[in-house]
Amino acid sequence: MNIVDLHVHSTKSDGSFTPAELVEYALEKGLTAFALTDHDTTAGIEEALQAAEGKNIEVIPGIEFSSEYEGRDIHIVGLYIDYKSDFFKRRLTSFVNGRTIRNKEMCRRLTEHGIPVTYEELIHEFPGCVITRSHYARYLLNHGYTKSMKEAFDRYIGDRCPCFVPRKKITPMRAVEIILKAGGFPILAHPVLYHMSNRRLDKLVSILKDMGLQGLEAVYSTYTASDEREMRALASKYDLCISGGSDFHGSAKPGQDLAVGYGNLVIPEEILDKIKEKRNWMASHPEQFMRTKILFTDLDGTLLNSERKISNYTWEVLNRWCQAGHKLVLCSGRAINSIKQVKESLHLDFPGIYLVGYNGGQIYDYDNKETLHKVTLTMAQTDYIINEAIRAGIHIQTYSDTHLITPKQDEELIYYQRASNSPIIYCDHVMDVLKEEPCKCLAVELKDLNKLEAFRLSLLSWAEKEGISMIYSNPNYLELFPSSSGKDTAVKFLCKKLGIRPYFSVAAGDAQNDLSMIEAAGMGIAMCNGSEDVKMAATVITEYDNDHDGLAHVLFDLI
Repeated sequence: MNIVDLHVHSTKSDGSFTPAELVEYALEKGLTAFALTDHDTTAGIEEALQAAEGKNIEVIPGIEFSSEYEGRDIHIVGLYIDYKSDFFKRRLTSFVNGRTIRNKEMCRRLTEHGIPVTYEELIHEFPGCVITRSHYARYLLNHGYTKSMKEAFDRYIGDRCPCFVPRKKITPMRAVEIILKAGGFPILAHPVLYHMSNRRLDKLVSILKDMGLQGLEAVYSTYTASDEREMRALASKYDLCISGGSDFHGSAKPGQDLAVGYGNLVIPEEILDKIKEKRNWMASHPEQFMRTKILFTDLDGTLLNSERKISNYTWEVLNRWCQAGHKLVLCSGRAINSIKQVKESLHLDFPGIYLVGYNGGQIYDYDNKETLHKVTLTMAQTDYIINEAIRAGIHIQTYSDTHLITPKQDEELIYYQRASNSPIIYCDHVMDVLKEEPCKCLAVELKDLNKLEAFRLSLLSWAEKEGISMIYSNPNYLELFPSSSGKDTAVKFLCKKLGIRPYFSVAAGDAQNDLSMIEAAGMGIAMCNGSEDVKMAATVITEYDNDHDGLAHVLFDLI
């Protein structure tokens, strides 16, 4: 019987065999094929393919993506990846950027704890590798800071240790999508290892199947006979191909060998034959993998450049997005009328556009000219905020459906009006002209940011009692709105109304008031010009800023 191994690691991630050594070892073990599935990298594939030339073995280009779902680390294996495609290279570059930010922070924390190390030193010591915590542990051992790798994890870099920085991971749904777009075959790796209840695992597999999952690792080194039967039954329930692998790492996992796992593993070549049959079917049915998505994008600092415009390239990407049937949502702290002006000035005359104003306080269907959702402050809350702002000497404004309302014209209002052409009502007593409960108030301070922060702190206990959020949309603007509002509310509301599963939602932003939206969406995009907390929350950080089509370059690959 011919045998294969569809889950193998090399020194390019955290294995101890080079890609070329794996080829020779696979031949020794009698394999007819193996998949090189290093963690989040395809750097070893070319070497393995070259080593296999003219030899009786197939090297399958693969990858193992680390992803996160409900607080758990979930791995998605991709087989037959087109690792040379521009799309796939861009996505891996994005992952590298995120890893680099995390690794530099871990180096900083280690240095603070008496272990001086730079990211550059790590790269020099482990050239050509995707840096993982295993490399940190090896570095600490090699340089005498610990007596074992286990000690390194226990004292410094374990999940609850002072130098550990969690890496924000993509969702498994996004991993499946990336693999499919790269011409690959996505497989849920070793599901038994996640220790999920049957119900939760079934739910995850159902979601991933909807996304395009094609296989499930039902044959694995550590499975019992009962585990394998259950995984085969789960694969059958969702019409998924069976996959199998040793998860061979060499000396990094002692006793776990290539092809045979811990001694009893057998992966017949028929498993790979069925995967190849399914791949042929997939190639002839591309329509089966089309999914409608929804993009929630902030305006200033994200979609718009410093001149509050967009380039021809960004316009064309947005046009392609909407023409592909996806939805576009323009989100801002501004009033809906102001967002309408932005949409129309940019000539975004595409179908399926929605507007979210007042940081989620109002959701508007542009095509049907209809407000779908609105959350407001009470009149009493508005009156209190305005009076406290006047007492503190802070510019304050609120909004009706048609006008901006403020006590007086001042430097702050002139500054604000650079980005908004809303008609203004000046009134010493704002409540005399405010006829309806507003969605928010905005406090603005241009010169003394400590003054604005002192105002926020003075309202903190009252706001908590009243259920009011106070969030900076930029250092000069303090937004005050109902806590039941928020941009995350817009994500949940529109996904439900339009029948789009939340993991098909994408949110992009740069500032604190975008944070809830980014965390609520299936994929969060942080602008490289954005705040650090937004970058930490996002799954992707743009390579370029808002003046150089940063969002459009990421969005292009999501169409």
